[in-house]
Amino acid sequence: MLALANARILTPAGFLENAAVLIEGTKISGIVGKDDIPADADITDLDGQTLVPGFIDTQVNGGGGVLFNDSPTVDAIAAIGATHRAFGTTGFLPTLISDDLAVVRRGIEAVGAAIDAGVPGVLGIHIEGPFLNADRKGIHDKSKIRALDDEGFAAITSLRRGKTLVTLAPERTTPEMIRRLANYGVIVAAGHSDGSYQQIHTALDYGLTGFTHLFNAMSPLTAREPGVVGAALEDAESWCGLIVDGRHVHPTTMRLALRCKPADRFMLVTDAMPSVGKVDKHFLLQGRPINVVDGVCVNQDGTLAGSDLDMAMAVRNARHMLGVSLEMAVRMASLHPARFLGIDAETGTIAPGLSADMVLLDDSGQVLESWIAGKAARALR
Repeated sequence: MLALANARILTPAGFLENAAVLIEGTKISGIVGKDDIPADADITDLDGQTLVPGFIDTQVNGGGGVLFNDSPTVDAIAAIGATHRAFGTTGFLPTLISDDLAVVRRGIEAVGAAIDAGVPGVLGIHIEGPFLNADRKGIHDKSKIRALDDEGFAAITSLRRGKTLVTLAPERTTPEMIRRLANYGVIVAAGHSDGSYQQIHTALDYGLTGFTHLFNAMSPLTAREPGVVGAALEDAESWCGLIVDGRHVHPTTMRLALRCKPADRFMLVTDAMPSVGKVDKHFLLQGRPINVVDGVCVNQDGTLAGSDLDMAMAVRNARHMLGVSLEMAVRMASLHPARFLGIDAETGTIAPGLSADMVLLDDSGQVLESWIAGKAARALR
């Protein structure tokens, strides 16, 4: 038994001071006071720092100089995961942006193999496109965008282990196809969509449950047409991803969004690119040069191209830009995405019986250490 002792621990009931988390194997076996630590436990003193659930990022395009589209392999997934783990991410979905179906198939095969091989943190895959609206393509390559047909359905439903999240434009497919995907177990989110309020409302009735990077690359809320944004903010049950870097969406806009629907339906995402974790802030995206300018990934025309954001920074930004508590910011990065993915009975909180996926933060919100399934990052060094 391992005891992570002398910590301020975020539990489902809130913060517990001067407590210890007990770990047996890969699971949390208990949360106890300092005087109740079993005598035979191997104690790690956390020096009064803050222990929170590990962060779960549902949109990770790359990191550490690696772009998943360019290298849909197990080694690439491991490298991306290791990079983001340093910033508190203990669970993630490697994300493919719009590409040929052959690349999608290779990415899904790689994720399945990574899960089988026990690569730390891999929860499944996020396929962001190519079933999008070219009018809201953002940085996506227009030549890769295509209709969702039976061949596409077969490709995106081929993962046998882990979660599959698909971002699509509901107006470019049918409600029946959305229901078919949802019935197959695929999590369907709207993004890069110019859909009307009614089209999105219908999609929600047929199995749409999420909105990818809310406000970005979607029809806005206007006086006579609520658009994708209006439908997302009105629906109390669907999940909304937020890129909280102060550049993708103005903080005031995000604060207003938090007043429109329950806060527990918002989750932090990074939309991270290969520049995360690298000193060199230049990379190629499907042959196009991307630079990080003043903290933002842009192409030569100034179009946003993902982000240079990590989850620890997103949590800090949520506190400062959105005005939420540390507890809420952490839940937006852990419990909420776990619920969105349907894995909250396995991870996302610090509670007995759940996977020992945790992050140790200092007073400034910087990551000191992480554990995935009970194994500390330092054990891998």
